[in-house]
Amino acid sequence: MIYRYSSRRTRLDSHFLNEKLKNAVSYDRIAGYFSSSIIEVAGEAIENIEGVCRVVCNSELQKDDFVTISAAVNGLRREWCAAKPEEKYNNIPERLKKLYELIRSGKLQIKVVPNDVFGLIHGKAGVITFKDGRKTAFIGSVNETLTGWKLNYEILWEDDSPEAVDWVQEEFDHFWNSPYAVALPEFVVEDIKRISERKVIYSVDEWKQSPEPASTVVESPIYREELGLWEHQKYFISLAFESHKKNGARYVLADTVGLGKTIQLALAAQLMALYGDKPILVIAPKTLIWQWQDELYNLLDMPSAVWDGKGWVDENGIKYPANGYTAIKKCPRRIGIVPQSLITAKSEQVQELLNLDYECVIVDEAHRARRKNLGPGRENEKPIPNNLMKFLLEISKRTKSMLLATATPVQLYPIEAWDLLYILAQGSDAVLGNVYSMWQRYPQRALDLITGKEVIDRADVSEYWEWIRNPFPPASEDETTFGFVRKQLRMADNEFVIKPDALDRLDEQDRLRIEKRIRRIIDNDFLMNHNPFIRHIVRRTRSYLENNVNPETGEPYLKNIEVVLMGERDDEAIILPPYLQEAYNYAEKFCELLKERTKIVGFFKTLLLRRMGSTMIAGKLTAERILSNWHYLLVEEDYEGEENEDELQSPSEELSLTNEERECLENLIETLNLNQERDPKYNLALKLLLEDKWIERGCIIFSQYYDSAYWIAESLSEDIQGMKIGLYAGGEKSGVFVNGVFERKDKEDLKQMVRRHELKILVSTDAASEGLNLQTLGTLINLDLPWNPTRLEQRKGRIQRIGQVYDKVYIYNMRYKGSVEDRVHQLLSQRFENIYNMFGQIPDVLEDVWVHVALNEIEEAKKKIDALPTKHPFELRYHDHIGRISWENCAVVLDNKERKKHLLSGW
Repeated sequence: MIYRYSSRRTRLDSHFLNEKLKNAVSYDRIAGYFSSSIIEVAGEAIENIEGVCRVVCNSELQKDDFVTISAAVNGLRREWCAAKPEEKYNNIPERLKKLYELIRSGKLQIKVVPNDVFGLIHGKAGVITFKDGRKTAFIGSVNETLTGWKLNYEILWEDDSPEAVDWVQEEFDHFWNSPYAVALPEFVVEDIKRISERKVIYSVDEWKQSPEPASTVVESPIYREELGLWEHQKYFISLAFESHKKNGARYVLADTVGLGKTIQLALAAQLMALYGDKPILVIAPKTLIWQWQDELYNLLDMPSAVWDGKGWVDENGIKYPANGYTAIKKCPRRIGIVPQSLITAKSEQVQELLNLDYECVIVDEAHRARRKNLGPGRENEKPIPNNLMKFLLEISKRTKSMLLATATPVQLYPIEAWDLLYILAQGSDAVLGNVYSMWQRYPQRALDLITGKEVIDRADVSEYWEWIRNPFPPASEDETTFGFVRKQLRMADNEFVIKPDALDRLDEQDRLRIEKRIRRIIDNDFLMNHNPFIRHIVRRTRSYLENNVNPETGEPYLKNIEVVLMGERDDEAIILPPYLQEAYNYAEKFCELLKERTKIVGFFKTLLLRRMGSTMIAGKLTAERILSNWHYLLVEEDYEGEENEDELQSPSEELSLTNEERECLENLIETLNLNQERDPKYNLALKLLLEDKWIERGCIIFSQYYDSAYWIAESLSEDIQGMKIGLYAGGEKSGVFVNGVFERKDKEDLKQMVRRHELKILVSTDAASEGLNLQTLGTLINLDLPWNPTRLEQRKGRIQRIGQVYDKVYIYNMRYKGSVEDRVHQLLSQRFENIYNMFGQIPDVLEDVWVHVALNEIEEAKKKIDALPTKHPFELRYHDHIGRISWENCAVVLDNKERKKHLLSGW
């Protein structure tokens, strides 16, 4: 029989829904968008039914977001957070608690389907089954919301005939059993509980009384717009902050590429900035300073200012022009970011930075701070520091905490890791002890002892004691030994050196007790398990995190994403047609001519070859620019060598091209102009995208040069009609091509287009090699192989990351047969895997190998390769501990306005 209801005539919630559910054993409902309002109007009734209430509802996500279960779950998490439930529902805690309890008990089950599978689910219907076996169905305009059942004008038709019930049930089952239907994610369920218990702290001073790291980040973009933090990230952030609160944090963060070092350092810095009142200084390579600022702001909602050489620039792009060299001391934000090139240039601003005291100093790519006197047998020499290392040795004394980040703390020699600890030690006896410690006086012997090359006889307690007492470990490392000794000697927590005669001044009974503990320390392999390297170098590798199970979850710490690497075999090198090979030969001859007559640095000599190795078009454009302006070499936008050189050599003002050099360039250009056949790299990229169907998974194409990136993006847009091709680059150069026409877009717009699957192909310079999350793309093409090998790892990290929707990603590395890249590949091919397994990435120092090969200095290249150790000197010695730290459930949060107000204050 049919019954008609109108909210104009009666209350739909009380006179229909709640009344019907009183005697119900189950309730199936096709709703619109999920809302907790269902609990306010029907929570008690649902709780009392014997069976379950099943609700199927809409999502703004597309079916491409449901390509895998994990992708769907991640997408639903983002959509839930995008609605800002912490603001929308914070004033209805009891209703949220009821919702959480119903979902957890199984009484309420919710599935979500994407809009573009069935379109917007605008039809609303339900089936109610009663205790006596009867059923009734209803359809109408009512959504499962507070406004739908109580406030809006709605109409509803009820029909309890078997035909009507079966018809509505079939409709419900179709959606409920759809392969695209996904249960409400665990994160959303737990977030409902968190919001129901949410409490806001409105003052930083109040927060300081019990400073919980999670309270400052759990509602930041990295949790609400991204997928949160990994366990190893939370562990380091907590470790650094707890150390800072006590005596200051002094660590080298040596995680391999792709494990989120920037986020860990930034969040540690935020906590220190909130806890103290002194400046935070970040020193990063010039190419990374803006990415640092972007990640801080877009992922963590942290304001900062960058020193661009002319003044400070804040997160909104507002410039604060320098008025004299002292302006660098007036950073408008608590966190200031400066380029390493400023330090290496020995400018007046450097001394101004050394005149300040800091809460924390952070150094990215810290391995660039090196001694000049590196080499076998020189380990015991006093370091002769380069400019960056010299600066860090000084500023270390002016900061409470210091964090050095590098994926390769050892480039070639183990002493490089000691040097990083030596930098940290300038501000704290906790690292290597005082200047009289064995760890500082005998670095080579220290390295030999911890790597097992030398062993101290355990019977020689006095010898062992010299290595143990200075620095003496904190009590937290072992309460029964180190803690006991500290207590007996009345050592404060911030004391780390036991005086040589300290034991002699004790009475015999106390001395015997301590000596017993010292024996236990020795027997527990102190030099292997408690040395300063383990204590102050934190290193986790992707393979470790992927292959070790978190005992609390039963799952690996990181989801294993298999990388299928192509283009590495000798027969996969791309053969150049004769005319392209001729053009490449002209580029080689040009570099040889430069080598013979100039003393300029290797980068300038090999610039043309670097570009030719990317694409022919990049090589041609570079040759044209050099012909028109020789000093183009001086302002080459992709040059980063200034980060590695204390004093950059460059062509003199009088230097000009010789006739022979000019002829080489003219012949190169003429050869390419006369032959218009497409670059074979493009043909291969097009085949991968279309024939091998990489486009279906989504693809990012990397080149280190904008000329190459622009050319391939434009060409693809002409060949794949109607397809949007994104171009992601530095400055104002980003945009989208459609049918060969370019429209400028902000980089943030491109990120969102990739996330929404509007862009299946993104072409990028290395502006995207850090700080860009591309989990929705499943393939990557390296159009060129950067001479700085770290770049390849950074590129791979854009798709091999948390939230990647595919279990397997495909990467193709392109190189021309016979090119510099190909010759280096042949030299290194037998060592690459060992080098990577040893270091976790290829050391930056191997960039010199490319330069030597380009200049036909093959023996020099081989020397560089042979200098690499065959075994990592600190294998299994690094700090691998990871604990379970549940920040996601943190219900106490620091008020965002108060947090940002504190960070907006200047130096």
